[in-house]
Amino acid sequence: MQPMLNIAVRAARSAGDLILRSTDAIGHLQVDQKGKNDYASEVDRKAEREIINIIRAAYPDHAILAEESGAHQGNDFVWVIDPLDGTTNFLHGFPQFAVSIALKHKGKLEVGVVYDPLRDELFTAKRGGGAMLNNRRIRVTKQSTLKGALIGTGFPFKTDKHLDAYVGMFKAITTDSAGIRRAGAAALDLAYVAAGRLDGFWEIGIMEWDMAAGILLIKEAGGVVTDFSFNDNFLENGNVIAGNPKMHQILYKLIEPHVTESLR
Repeated sequence: MQPMLNIAVRAARSAGDLILRSTDAIGHLQVDQKGKNDYASEVDRKAEREIINIIRAAYPDHAILAEESGAHQGNDFVWVIDPLDGTTNFLHGFPQFAVSIALKHKGKLEVGVVYDPLRDELFTAKRGGGAMLNNRRIRVTKQSTLKGALIGTGFPFKTDKHLDAYVGMFKAITTDSAGIRRAGAAALDLAYVAAGRLDGFWEIGIMEWDMAAGILLIKEAGGVVTDFSFNDNFLENGNVIAGNPKMHQILYKLIEPHVTESLR
C-alpha cells in the first residue's frame, strides 16, 4: 500500500497548496449553498479536481467517492475524498480546515491522509503500519478518566432532528471533563485524537468523506472507533465515538442513555 499512500500524500499536498493560494481571495470566491448550513466554494471543486486527476493518472481503474462530484465507478479500490473539510471555517478565515483522503479495498480502510495546509501538518496511516504526523509516530493518549480529559465534538448543524439527543450527550460529558472543543473540521478532530491532542471525540451524522481517513489514523494510533450501538457501522450511519480504549468506553456509557432509535 505504500505507493498508494504516496499518491494520497501527493494529492493532499497539491490540493493544500491550491487552497492556500486562495486564502487571500476568499471574499471573491463563488460559493454555493448545497443545503442548510452546507456550502461549497469554487476552491472545494478545484481542489477535488486536482486530487482526482492525480489519483486517476496513477490508478485509472480505481473507483472514487468525492464530496462534490459524488461516486465515480471503478474496481474494488475506492478513494474517499473531502477536498476541503471545514469549508465554512475557510470561508470565514477561521484557521481550521484540512484535506482528507482515504482508500478502501473491498470495504476495508487501507490508507488515510489528513493534511492541514496552514500548519503544514501531514497525518498519514496505512493499515498495519501505524499512524504518523510529519513522519513521526503518533499514539492516542492514556487518559483513563473523564476528569481532566479534553473531548472533541461536532454539533448536528445541518438538521434539528437530533438536537435534543445531542444536548443530553453534551451535558453528560461536559460535567466532569476538562473541556469540550468544537472546531468545525471533523477530519482534523479525528487526527487530533490519533495524535493525542484530544482524548476522545463524538459526533452525530458525519459523512464518510469527513471521517474515513481520520478513523484509520485513530485505529493505527491504538484507538477505538465505534458507532452509537458499539458496532462498526459508522461509515454508513455517520455516528461516531472515538478515543483510546478506556476513554471510548467512558464516552459510550455516557452517550448511550441519550441514543434514540433513529441513531442506533
